[in-house]
Amino acid sequence: MKKYLFSLLFGFLCSLPVSACLNGETKTLKDGTLFYEDFEGFVPRGHFFGGIEDHEKLLHSLEKQYQETKDIDYLSDKGYVLITLGKYQEAIDLYKKIEAIQPNRYSTASNMGTAYELIGNDAEALHWIEKSVAINSKSHEHSEWIHVNILKAKIKGKNAYTSKFLIGTDFGNGKLPVSSLSKKELYTLREQLYYQLNERISFVTPKDVVVAQLLFDLGNISYLYGDKDDAMEDYKLAKEYGFDTPVLKERMTLHSTSAIRRTEKKLISEAKFQTKPIRIFQFIETLISVFALIFSAVLILIFRKKIFLILR
Repeated sequence: MKKYLFSLLFGFLCSLPVSACLNGETKTLKDGTLFYEDFEGFVPRGHFFGGIEDHEKLLHSLEKQYQETKDIDYLSDKGYVLITLGKYQEAIDLYKKIEAIQPNRYSTASNMGTAYELIGNDAEALHWIEKSVAINSKSHEHSEWIHVNILKAKIKGKNAYTSKFLIGTDFGNGKLPVSSLSKKELYTLREQLYYQLNERISFVTPKDVVVAQLLFDLGNISYLYGDKDDAMEDYKLAKEYGFDTPVLKERMTLHSTSAIRRTEKKLISEAKFQTKPIRIFQFIETLISVFALIFSAVLILIFRKKIFLILR
């Protein structure tokens, strides 16, 4: 019975406007480990690093498999795991070793740039990110130009933390966002900005001026594209990251999210932090119990209504 109810619940959640399902982008390491899976949709929530119980064991395994095969992908994945663990300098040292063994790999340049930015060396980060773009400009949904602009803005200073500088356009200061971009251009920019923010939010916690500005921009794009629930979520995240202006406050009143969407977002928020298998199981058990109770209440109401109609 619980299995059946869970299937119904899973299907229900996946049918909502922006799915709570973990069916977004995934990253599988060279050894077959599913390292992260993202939430579907266009509200950046960061990568869902779940299910990895022992990172040190994973690091050891990747190193061992490199030693056995000499396949550089194992070392590259080890560097990425180090970054997610906050061991940025260790990751940089490893990627320097990889660069010496096999120069001009995209993943080396991209991950080296990320690691340098996370330790606060924006100039060196810019060098490596620009190199990664030169190697493969199509990567990351063609979005790395935004990463380049972010690093240039950080080097220039806070006066460059504007929509125009970061993404080449803005959406006005009136009550409603406005844009001269076509629907297709808005969608492309939305994809690229979402990708960059989802990656960045995985490593950068509130408050952050650049992330806040870009979340506000993503909210404006979502609103213009017609996804107003997503826009409100982006605006809330922008505020959480430190964007607090009269324009934001005004635009946050433009749309009221439905009760179903509010419930869905609460479920997503709860699920995101259930990273260990046992906690996931406990969460699902609780969720099934709640929905079983709701389902029973609905059946009782339907039954009572039918009885009432018969008695009439």
